[in-house]
Amino acid sequence: MTAIPGSPPAARVIAFSAPWFDEREAARIREALTGRVGGDGPFGRRVEKRLADMLGARRVLLTTSCTHALELALLALGVGPGQDVVCPSFTFVSTANAVLRVGARPVFADIEDRTLGLDPADLERRLTPRTTAVLPVHYAGVAPDMDAILALARARGLKVVEDAAQGLGASYRGRPLGTLGDAGCLSFHETKNVTCGEGGALILDDEALAARAEIVREKGTNRGAFLRGEVDKYTWVAEGSSYVLSDLLAAILDAQLDKVGEIQARRASVARRYRQGLSEWARSRGVGLPAELPERVGNDHIFHLLFPEGRSRDACLAGLRSRGIMATFHYVPLHSSPHGRALGTGVDELPVTDRVAATLLRLPLHPLLTEDDVERVIAGVRETGA
Repeated sequence: MTAIPGSPPAARVIAFSAPWFDEREAARIREALTGRVGGDGPFGRRVEKRLADMLGARRVLLTTSCTHALELALLALGVGPGQDVVCPSFTFVSTANAVLRVGARPVFADIEDRTLGLDPADLERRLTPRTTAVLPVHYAGVAPDMDAILALARARGLKVVEDAAQGLGASYRGRPLGTLGDAGCLSFHETKNVTCGEGGALILDDEALAARAEIVREKGTNRGAFLRGEVDKYTWVAEGSSYVLSDLLAAILDAQLDKVGEIQARRASVARRYRQGLSEWARSRGVGLPAELPERVGNDHIFHLLFPEGRSRDACLAGLRSRGIMATFHYVPLHSSPHGRALGTGVDELPVTDRVAATLLRLPLHPLLTEDDVERVIAGVRETGA
């Protein structure tokens, strides 16, 4: 395209999300290439220990994705055909897909306004004799009312698997997300705070459950015990699949964990400036900012705006994109999606979920944003979000 003489240069496009990689990741990959590159290698074991220490967990098993971590958790817990698992409708498809993959049925529940996570009151309304497990989602690294959810689960004898895909570095009442229930699942997808492109982890505190999960992860073999010298050969001992993460990707995670504090500090700085620059504007227009909630420490995974109605959200989103600012909406609720409807769950409306999905807008948030980028975003919101 030929520039018009005297016209100002086009503004740089501000990406919605971007990973922060540098020579540290490249050096770890080079190191990994000199040894084993398959799963359960030296980098994988080191990262599992680092995560376990960071989270105060007994065991962490790296997986190829958070989707596979969710599947692995449900399989190890014995969830299967003829059983129901309650989860929020306002979540990524992997939450429900994992339930379907083990032969169980996802039951969709509403979310609460404060956290955009599973509403304990609506959860209770969805429970039946078929219900075996609950799958709360920590949206944007913010926990729902886990006290109420865990109390309800204990009273009904239900398992709790936390979808903490967005939750690394966040906590609830001083406990890291992913360590509150029977199992927790993390994501290291390229959009997450800490990433290796694609990857996940299963967090467990029960040794027997961890042993079952390890066998399922290793194609149904006791290879893990063999590598630890606990058996003289390994063989097929149970049904399983291949969920183990390549050591090349684990090497990237190892480097990312070295700078996790720096990553979090950069994200926190962006979120803090958004709040400072948009609070007065938001109050004047009835727009909600992320809630600051007691007993929860977030990780600044998402900075969202909640507009009073969908038309103003859509106008702001279009205006930002026209300015080269890649803001975006979020989930199409699972209960109203084509496949969700095809499942015949009987849920036609979830009022809070439907409203939030129609009015939520996410702003760019990642460690590579410059001060000028952040000010452009703030100015763009003020100009287009009238």
